[in-house]
Amino acid sequence: MMASDQAIWHTEGSEKRQAVQRMFGEIAPSYDLMNSVMSVRLHHKWRRLAVQTLQLTPGERVLDLCCGTGDFLAPLREAVGTEGTVIGADFCLPMLDKAATKFKSERLAQADACQIPMQSGVVDAVTVGWGIRNVPDIDLAHREIARVLRPGGRFVSIDMAVPKSGFMRWQSNLVFHRVVPFIGRLIGKGEAYKYLPKSTERFKSREELKASMEAAGFRDVRMKDLFFGNVCMHWGVKS
Repeated sequence: MMASDQAIWHTEGSEKRQAVQRMFGEIAPSYDLMNSVMSVRLHHKWRRLAVQTLQLTPGERVLDLCCGTGDFLAPLREAVGTEGTVIGADFCLPMLDKAATKFKSERLAQADACQIPMQSGVVDAVTVGWGIRNVPDIDLAHREIARVLRPGGRFVSIDMAVPKSGFMRWQSNLVFHRVVPFIGRLIGKGEAYKYLPKSTERFKSREELKASMEAAGFRDVRMKDLFFGNVCMHWGVKS
């Protein structure tokens, strides 16, 4: 068991980075299954929607940051074509190893979202799926994403959110505080799957994420609720 992960949602800075990295390393084998269960297999549809908002064209260069097991890579490759470049980056090596078994021809790299090992202004678009919530410094991650984008480059992020409706919040609390940890215990990862609801509760609000993106240098920042408000997509353009 992960002794220090009992309160992983309370960690900050380098302590959070290490705890989250270890946690995702441990759940990498079951990650795809749990994503499908928790989203009722809708996360693939949401990723395609996110890629559509980027309005990619063949030949463009795209970074999927916090790529996990790589489920953004296929729709991104379809959008930029064989002449385009798709790079998947994640700070958790076991996640990247899983992605490599699914997408053997794509470029993968171990990288921290708060210190992206790329030159400035070298990509046309960046995607992040359920990753911003896990970084130790969200504002810094947004600034790093803006840095590696060319002027006019596009960014889209999908992550968990707290529903605005009181009834939906009650339903979500039931599912994410009881059902998800229970399923996690069935696969031997109960402590890790307590992290999802706890980290969502402590996550920035929709409006705070929008403000963080704008402060990092993005304009025309928009947001769209999905899954009854349990998921929210943010996107914008680098000024």
